Amino acid sequence: MIKKLVVGLLIGISTFKAYANQPVVYPVNWWVGMKTNKLQLLFKSTDTTFSKGTISTKYPGVSVLGSQTFENGKYLAVDIEIESHTQPGNVDFIYSRDNAQSHISWLLKTRKSIPGKDFAQGISTADLVYLILPDRFSNGDTTNDRVSGMRDQSLNRADYYARHGGDFKGVIKHLDYLQDLGVSALWMTPVMENDMPNRTEHGYAITNHYKIDARYGGNDGYRALSDSLHRRNMKLVQDAVYNHTGTWHVLVQDLPAKDWLNQWPEYTSTSAREQALFDPYASQIDKKRMSSGWFVKEMPDWNQRNANVANFIIENAIWYIEEFGVDAIRLDTYMYNDLEFGNKCNAAIMNEYPQISLFGEMMVQQTPNQAFFVQNNINNAFTSNLPGAVDFVTLFNGLIPSLTQEQGWGTGIIHLYNVLSQDFLYKDPTRNVVLLDNHDLNRFFSVVKGDLAKQKIAYTWLLTTRGIPQLYYGSEVLMAGEIKPDGLVRLDFPGGWNNDSKNAFTGKGMSADEVAMQQLVKKLGTYRKNSSALKSGKLMQFTPKDGLYVYFRYNDQQTIMCVLNASDKPRKLDFSYFNERTNGFSRAKNIIEGTDIRFNDATEIPAHQEWVLELYK
Repeated sequence: MIKKLVVGLLIGISTFKAYANQPVVYPVNWWVGMKTNKLQLLFKSTDTTFSKGTISTKYPGVSVLGSQTFENGKYLAVDIEIESHTQPGNVDFIYSRDNAQSHISWLLKTRKSIPGKDFAQGISTADLVYLILPDRFSNGDTTNDRVSGMRDQSLNRADYYARHGGDFKGVIKHLDYLQDLGVSALWMTPVMENDMPNRTEHGYAITNHYKIDARYGGNDGYRALSDSLHRRNMKLVQDAVYNHTGTWHVLVQDLPAKDWLNQWPEYTSTSAREQALFDPYASQIDKKRMSSGWFVKEMPDWNQRNANVANFIIENAIWYIEEFGVDAIRLDTYMYNDLEFGNKCNAAIMNEYPQISLFGEMMVQQTPNQAFFVQNNINNAFTSNLPGAVDFVTLFNGLIPSLTQEQGWGTGIIHLYNVLSQDFLYKDPTRNVVLLDNHDLNRFFSVVKGDLAKQKIAYTWLLTTRGIPQLYYGSEVLMAGEIKPDGLVRLDFPGGWNNDSKNAFTGKGMSADEVAMQQLVKKLGTYRKNSSALKSGKLMQFTPKDGLYVYFRYNDQQTIMCVLNASDKPRKLDFSYFNERTNGFSRAKNIIEGTDIRFNDATEIPAHQEWVLELYK
């Protein structure tokens, strides 16, 4: 009898072991105490018959609710629920098949930080965001310039399309510089693994949603950067790509099912005509082409109408926020996403993190087109829940024509006034992120044809207007470049590499104009940190006349008068005309020049200049 019992135990032990082909589980881990406690785990095995088994667990507080198979037998989707009392630890999932059982371990972590306090804080008009391409800012660790086994082994700073070696350590090394500019939030282009054969410097062709690119410093490096920012009371903005992925993505290379991607008989690109999504007369094919066409051939388009795909993307979005302490999310190519998916994903994130900020990229030309994709006051069949946008319209339709056209009744600076007057379409236009340039646009210094005075006006406006200002790395030291014909808008930051002949961090080799521009940004950026009117005040603008545009930022504590002369002649200021805001004040301090101004008829602002005046009684 004892012999039989021992034999039986040995058989039991031999059939209850770690799974031979240990599957990858997505998400790779989770946390106890999350509002998001119902998950769909995707198990991916190398075994083509893996889906013939079942998954169960006896872990206290974790229940398996059901499972789903796919065309591809390597996958199982398992729905689980994590109860509120569940303790952290390694969840033992039991894989059963053919009267045998094996173990698959999955980690439940303890939440180490408090959302809304330590991370997921959101960004606001009080912040100043700095956008970096991490490959092009600073090389702080040469040992990760090339990573063995990755497809792209390029490393050539002379080749614009190759990798240059910038990384997280390089960014951490220069956080003092960013703070000296007044920067309080860092946004980098995507940092997830991009294991593509070439053109990996930009980061938008993700190949593994749960790995940070090792050439930047990997998961540990990203966590170190996040911690470094938070120790300085700075914030981390993540660039998230939900619409598409890279052709070498671990799932795309071995799809669970064909309907995980938007498939076409032959390659079909998006039309990039967002009008089809709100046009009352639009055809169905135009709507489909807009949302389901591929961004480019190398970036397959996720079918977000597929519930499994939606679950995979949403859970990953939440995982990143929790794992790395993300404070805000910039949503890449937002207008190409399925509209209902966008709302679902936003709702899930904001439910878990009520204070987080979300702002989407919609590179459109008109205010109604942009407002359609965010929380708005438009009566339409579709209502977006996205809080904010990257405000391309104010740039394209406002600032650029204001500084590049002749000044006239219907030209020049009136465009800036006009575009801001359309803010009534937004629920909250202050959640929009305003900019002069970014990695997809001409550098603003090139837009104004190298005109230093106009560059100074542009930055002065950026740091005093409504919304959340965003700087693009290097434009504060007059980096130039255009998308066409050469595309040189993503060059290396001067001084980010050892032995650079010019160093914008130290001033070495910089021209007088470059230093002057940098100093202006530092002065206004620093002033802005302590200016309640600029950080959270209201905006009042007056109709421009003869190229002179006056607007105010104000609250009960402070009044800032901004005077922008876009004309080629000096203009007199009649302070009495602006008495709705100047009444009770008799003098002002010019924040940029440091001079005092008395309100009188002799006050005159020179051509092509903007003043920032703090008013006093």
